[in-house]
Amino acid sequence: MATLNWRPAWKVAKRWLYIVHRWLGVAACLLFVLWFVSGVTMMYVRFPRLHEAERVAHSAPIDWARVRLDPQAAIAAAGAKAFPADLTLAMWGGEPVYRLIEGRKRLGVSAVDGRVIGQVDVEQARTVVAAAWPNASPRFLRTLRRDQWTVAQAFDAARPLHLFALDDAARTQIYVGAKGGEIVLDTNRTERFWNWLGAVPHWLYFTALRALPGAWTQVVLWTSGLAMVSAVSGLWIGLLRVRIQRRYAGGRMSPYRGWMTWHHLVGLAGGLFVLTWVFSGWMSMGPNGWGGPGETVVRGRKQWMAPSEAAYPLDSAALRDRSADRLARFYWLGERPLILVDDGQAKAVLDPVSGRPLSFTDDELFARAAGLVPGARLVMRDRLTEDDAYWYGHHEPAPLPVLRAGFDDPARSWFYIDPTTGRMVGVADRSLRLYRWTFSALHSLDFQFLLARRPLWDIVVWLLSALGLTLSVTGVVIGWRRIKADLAKSRLRLRARGVP
Repeated sequence: MATLNWRPAWKVAKRWLYIVHRWLGVAACLLFVLWFVSGVTMMYVRFPRLHEAERVAHSAPIDWARVRLDPQAAIAAAGAKAFPADLTLAMWGGEPVYRLIEGRKRLGVSAVDGRVIGQVDVEQARTVVAAAWPNASPRFLRTLRRDQWTVAQAFDAARPLHLFALDDAARTQIYVGAKGGEIVLDTNRTERFWNWLGAVPHWLYFTALRALPGAWTQVVLWTSGLAMVSAVSGLWIGLLRVRIQRRYAGGRMSPYRGWMTWHHLVGLAGGLFVLTWVFSGWMSMGPNGWGGPGETVVRGRKQWMAPSEAAYPLDSAALRDRSADRLARFYWLGERPLILVDDGQAKAVLDPVSGRPLSFTDDELFARAAGLVPGARLVMRDRLTEDDAYWYGHHEPAPLPVLRAGFDDPARSWFYIDPTTGRMVGVADRSLRLYRWTFSALHSLDFQFLLARRPLWDIVVWLLSALGLTLSVTGVVIGWRRIKADLAKSRLRLRARGVP
């Protein structure tokens, strides 16, 4: 029987392997330089957003004496057909206002007279900002649809936005939604400066591109996907050309010289890290729906948070002595209506009719959780008092303590419940736990043994990023030299043909 000769095919394959890596690597290394520098910046400066703690800190105490509408009346005034996913009460300017959130819809309803807060002009918005920052004199800058810091779709319900400057030492700027009059974002000079070196280039978060969510998603997927091809081909070539035992002349492991030697050897040392890092970045976009929660945990979360069909009762007179509360959140736990109040220092759960504080036992919450996954048994009843591999804080601490209810269903569904408020604060199943390793662990290196020993985590990330940056810079230099050489050859050929 004749044997197949694979050598010609392998020779052609190797030639294309070198061609693909050579030219794709020029663009990929430029991206890698951008991503490694910006990634280190993002370790310490996050993209601007308005945290709830900031919102509470800049809110005046609720004037419960002026609350004349109960939550059910506010829901009816807003035209909502059911209890919203989130319903809060806070001061807006000088009056208490309910905020209803359902999906991407945000509505404001006055708790005094039931009017829906619609379009807000510049002067009304200035009053809102002045009430939140009483020691500042807000200066109106402009009204805009979107800018670099408000590109996300989460701001769509509030657009257009009124932008004000506080002219303080931090150069704070405040965005107020012209639709609804809610403060939706604050930024400062430090955040704005460092994010141009951090999140903006790292996420390709450029205003014109990010305004087109579908196009932005595809650009990120394709750029990171092609970067993976460059990394894989580079690793393959590096392994083909390295010699550990039968070395090249002079005892060298690499056949290359100068910058090429550095690129080859550093690529062997750090190429796998670069590959896993860009792969995890690609995974962060959830290609083909990978990494999302399964139906079981989604259904269980909805069931836990589902409101009762009964009318939500509220006796604001019972709350008039609570002069420190700055935010009130209304929700249901089964058939039980509850209020979670926050004064900026501590939170408490109250009965909405009597105003008295409430608490829950772990057994009570686990008993309620037992029915979240039909046909499955509750086999895990944990009270976590410190971070673990799946419930942990990175840039911000994870809420602790937390209850973890786990089931023996095929997806091995887990539910995390706040024992203080009774609210569900997280879910996990096999898909989400796998995503934790294929994205978070590979991209942020947020392993517990590193995070628990900071600055060990910082040192490891800096060293690996330096390795990846060295590989990328050498690739850029090599690519630039090759392009210059090819251009010079092209000019010589044209001159030989008599082309000036």
